[in-house]
Amino acid sequence: MRALANRLTPSGHDGDRGVALLIVISVGMVMLILVATGMTVAMGGLRKTDTDQDWNGALDAAFAGVEEYQSRLATDSSYYTYGDKTAPFSVLTGSTKLTLPTGATANPAFGLGVSGTWASVPGSTPVANFRYEVDNSDYTTTGGIRIRSTGRVGQVTRSIVADLKQSGFIDYLYFTDYEVQDPDQTGLGQCATHIWEGRSGGCAAIRFGSTDVIDGPVHSNDTLTICQTTFNGKVTSSNPGLPMVITPSGCSAATYAVGTGPLYQPEITMPATNAQLKKETRNDLTGSEVPLPGCLYTGPTVITFTSDGKMNVKSPWTLVTNYSETSGVASSSPAACGTPGTATGALGSVDGATIDTIPSNVVYVQNVPTVATDPNYRSTTPANFSCVNSNAGWTFGSSSTTLTQYPAANEITPSGSTSTKPAYGCKNGDVFVKGTFKGAMTIGAENYIYVTGDLTYSDASKDILGLVGNGAVWVWNPMKSSGGSNPTISPLLTDSGRTIQAAIISVLHTFQVQNYDQGSLRGTLTIKGSIAQEFRGPVGTVGATGYVKAYKYDSRLAYLAPPKFLSPVSSSYGVSQFADVPAAFLATGATAP
Repeated sequence: MRALANRLTPSGHDGDRGVALLIVISVGMVMLILVATGMTVAMGGLRKTDTDQDWNGALDAAFAGVEEYQSRLATDSSYYTYGDKTAPFSVLTGSTKLTLPTGATANPAFGLGVSGTWASVPGSTPVANFRYEVDNSDYTTTGGIRIRSTGRVGQVTRSIVADLKQSGFIDYLYFTDYEVQDPDQTGLGQCATHIWEGRSGGCAAIRFGSTDVIDGPVHSNDTLTICQTTFNGKVTSSNPGLPMVITPSGCSAATYAVGTGPLYQPEITMPATNAQLKKETRNDLTGSEVPLPGCLYTGPTVITFTSDGKMNVKSPWTLVTNYSETSGVASSSPAACGTPGTATGALGSVDGATIDTIPSNVVYVQNVPTVATDPNYRSTTPANFSCVNSNAGWTFGSSSTTLTQYPAANEITPSGSTSTKPAYGCKNGDVFVKGTFKGAMTIGAENYIYVTGDLTYSDASKDILGLVGNGAVWVWNPMKSSGGSNPTISPLLTDSGRTIQAAIISVLHTFQVQNYDQGSLRGTLTIKGSIAQEFRGPVGTVGATGYVKAYKYDSRLAYLAPPKFLSPVSSSYGVSQFADVPAAFLATGATAP
């Protein structure tokens, strides 16, 4: 029995060897599992790293697409008309007026679908591609373009939407080409030269004063003259050398919220005219360039806005409000612009026409035509309208309750900028505007714009107005005289202060307070918007006459423009905002579900 027991139960080291073998095998299995797990994790990490790189690379490729499209716009300002109108984003946004460039100008970034092309990001490793879709549906109203750009790296795609806005005058609260008063008013034609180009010393530069607070970006093509002004935004100058600022004797330096003084920026060039706005009132281009015409008025025109989205228009010289230059297409007068003539409620009646503000469009006021074939030509003065002093003033209406007259009763007639188009000329393309504006509109004038009272928005977060004069844009400030050998000159208006909410341009002349150096202090001139002018316009004399400035930039103008607003002769497109959106296409090129 003992022998059997000895055989069944190994004694000594022979039994230990069996247990050790089991332990070795178990540990080996555990190590093998750990190694396999580690390799799995490592390989998974490599795949995740590759995916992360492709994810980030696809986003970079989408941004590269936006930059490439911007470069094409910079080279060809009409490039916004190109694109595939069948692209999902273009269809969604109603961009039906798009065409594909062909031949040598074909663009692979406009590809669609699995068989469609992609553009490549030069030098990218791994290879990165992009394609984009265009939304130009708001270009004619706001000047903005939107694109959806999709980047692709490997099997990953990502899309962004970018809002592009043309750089222009509304990027600045205050823009001036020359820092001197308009030569048409001073008679000093030699002063239309920048200081850094050698302007004559006899040309007195207009300066920013110690009481001025400029709350927004400022640019001048000239050298700035500043006396202790506070600038709460970026200040730039096109002066290529130093100094960029002149501080007159007795003046302290300016206070700059951004930097320590002006930075250099290339010149911004005014267009030669605002005639492009008149083109927007043609009814013979509706199939192509002007899908929905604005309104054309002729001769002195008075516009008064009301907060309910209406405007009262008095324009006695007007015969048609949409004009044609094409044989076989008649000029017209749509009801939306008001009915010409003297019937009750018409443009030439003493009460004027009360109509809705023109939605997302243009009102243009032209000089009375001198060519008999023009549809707005008149051989006689219209009813209810009288010229005074040989085309140097006018009255409209028949009684004290309806009478509109410039110059106003007892007003000292201000000097005009030219002998052929004096202040208040009977046949000038002048517009006289005030009131509470509701809507989105641009007013252009072939001659002057007079702001005759407060001009404010009904809703400052929604409404937007542009004022574009070929001639000066005047803040109306009429003066009267006590008469006698030593007359006292005083303001004809009794209000204090003036508020204007608008984007303002004087293409050839200036933005200025009328009679800025006469009478007494008139309070504060509050501007909420932007001002652009060829020549610097004074608004007062320090502590004595005119107005004190309180200018604040309307920050919406960084991404929004009044309808069909003017842009510089040469400009680029910048991105006002980006949005990361779901991928528009799969890596195969198919539209994403």
